[in-house]
Amino acid sequence: MAPASEKKTKRVYAFRPADLLAVLLVLALAGVIAAVFFTRTVGQEGLYAEIYRDGVLVRTMPLSSDAEAVVQGLYRNTVTVRGGRIAVTSSDCPGEDCVHTGWISGAGGSIVCLPNRVEVRIRGGSGPDAEVR
Repeated sequence: MAPASEKKTKRVYAFRPADLLAVLLVLALAGVIAAVFFTRTVGQEGLYAEIYRDGVLVRTMPLSSDAEAVVQGLYRNTVTVRGGRIAVTSSDCPGEDCVHTGWISGAGGSIVCLPNRVEVRIRGGSGPDAEVR
């Protein structure tokens, strides 16, 4: 057993300048990664939406200007472009899955209304433009 006169000493850690520099570098790197990840404007120039009904192109809409289109078939779909994004904002089809898809903005994205046989596809830009047939 150790004598009572020996006390355990607690070490107090003090940051050195190199430690502070390492923390700042990690925070800066995290900020850059977050900025790149959350800004989706890079490569979004020249995007447009193609609206198909029964596989036939019925309308092309640039995502650069706000607009609205109505696609009439068995049901009625309202397609809205706002702020560089597009969505089916209203529909009278059963289930309204196309409306619940929400807003899309990237090349290769699509919204489908099966009951009305309508598809909205985003094309252009420098991003991926995948097409599966």
